[in-house]
Formats: sequence, structure tokens, C-alpha cells
Amino acid sequence: MRPPDGWEIDKGDPRYPETLLTTPDPPKRIYGLGNPNLLTPGLAVIGARKSTPYGRSCAHLFAGWAASRGVVIVSGAAVGCDQAAHRAALEVDGATVAVLGCGADVDYPRDATQLLDVIRARGAVISEQPWGSTPRRWAFSRRNRIIAGLSHSVLVVEASLPSGTFSTADHALEADREVLVVPGSILSPECRGSNRLLVQGATPITDVSELAAVLGLLGAPEDAEHTVSHDLSRRDAIMTALVANPMRPDDLAREFALDIVTVARRLGELERDGKVIRLRDGRYSPVENKRRRPH
Repeated sequence: MRPPDGWEIDKGDPRYPETLLTTPDPPKRIYGLGNPNLLTPGLAVIGARKSTPYGRSCAHLFAGWAASRGVVIVSGAAVGCDQAAHRAALEVDGATVAVLGCGADVDYPRDATQLLDVIRARGAVISEQPWGSTPRRWAFSRRNRIIAGLSHSVLVVEASLPSGTFSTADHALEADREVLVVPGSILSPECRGSNRLLVQGATPITDVSELAAVLGLLGAPEDAEHTVSHDLSRRDAIMTALVANPMRPDDLAREFALDIVTVARRLGELERDGKVIRLRDGRYSPVENKRRRPH
């Protein structure tokens, strides 16, 4: 049943986003909650669900910067990089659109309930699936073409191999959209997919000035704090290494020619200070700074 504040836009309706009409297999109907005027060419920011602090920080950096310049941030509300991109847009009072693989009135994933409520109030949540549709695996692959179709460019901030992120990148190429990729460590499994896209010819994005050039925007961030490395501390060599690639204590000891006791003591200090966490596989990874939640 259609929610009281829900809307539907059929292909042929003057409100139907023109950018979607130029993509292969445009949806016949769009179901949405929020502001339908946001369905304009934006920037898709996507990445791994099993993301690292590096990937989420990159999503936050680039999505927040673009949103602060008036670019609509499009993503899929998935755990990890997608949610980081949506939150970054909301934190700068920017616009964001979430494209779901279930009904636009259905909260999925479950941990995104609060975030989706905010996006419905301040942005837009859309789907080609009818109201109340439950999540289906095939629907998420289908929704990726909508994410790509609503966007001027698609920015991949992190992707492993294999990765569903490649589906959105493929749809972007079919729709003649530019695929942008943030390079990652060649030693990190979570970056193998994104690095593979670069080998295949995607455009590398290493700072906001490069993103600005692609989007046709002028200027650079005024605040030097808007860098990935600032969140995690540049001056500590061990922290710097962990930003690029979560590592085990013995790997760090070999990397810096230190004894394992010294490394373990330093990791203990960083963990006590809330700067790193120990992952299940024994590697240590930086902890993102706590940012205010959108409201």
C-alpha cells in the first residue's frame, strides 16, 4: 500500500529523470519517499560492504566535499562505504538519494533504519520495486543500474574481488558514465577490485581537486582537516602503515625492524586510546573518528 507521503513517477511523466531515460532498460516506474526534485544527475559513491576504515574515510571525504558543493550523492544505503557516503552528505546539509533493492518504504539493511528515516525526510529514498517489497538478491543487482543511471559519474572508493560493486561500474559504462576509482594498497584484499578497475582504464581520484575537475567544479577544500590521513594521525609510523593496510603485530615488527614486544606495547597503547581495534583475524585496524550523527 502506498504510504501517505509516497509518490510514483512513471516513464513518460514530465517528472521522470531525464538522465535515466538515456540508460539501458530504464525502470517503468519509480516509487519514492522524500524530495523527487533530487533525481538529477549526481555523483554515485559506492564501495564494499565489508569495508575498511580507509574505504569509509574516502567515501566520507569525497561525498562530503561534493555534497557541500551542491552535488547530489547517490548510493545504495548498504553497510559500509554506501552509508558513509550518505552520512557525509547529510552532515554538510547536502542532498542524497538512496536507491534500494526493496520497497522504498522498507528499511533494509535493518541497521540503516535511522539513516533511511533521515534520508526520507531530508533527501529521497527510491526504488523500482512496489511498496512493501521485501529484499531479494536479484533486485539489488537490478537497482545498481539505477544508481549508475542517476549519476554524472560513479566513484568506487573500495572494492574487493569478487565484488557487487563491479555490477554498478558495468552499468555505468553501459550508460556512458565515467567510472572513477580511489586507489588502494596493493597489499589489501579489500582494494584488489578497485585497483583492477584502474588497470582496466577507470579514472583515478586521489584528491578533491581531481574530483572537482571531473565534476566541473571549481575550488578545493578550505579546511585542511578534510583529508583521510588527518582522521587517523599522520605522525605515527605504525598508524600510517595501518591506514594503508591492516596488519598483524609480527608483520609490523618486520616492516619497521622492531622487536615484537615493542610493537605489541605500541599497539596496546593505541588500542587503549581508542585509535585502533583488533580484528578477528588478528590484524589491527585504525578506528574512525566519531562524528555527529545526522538528525
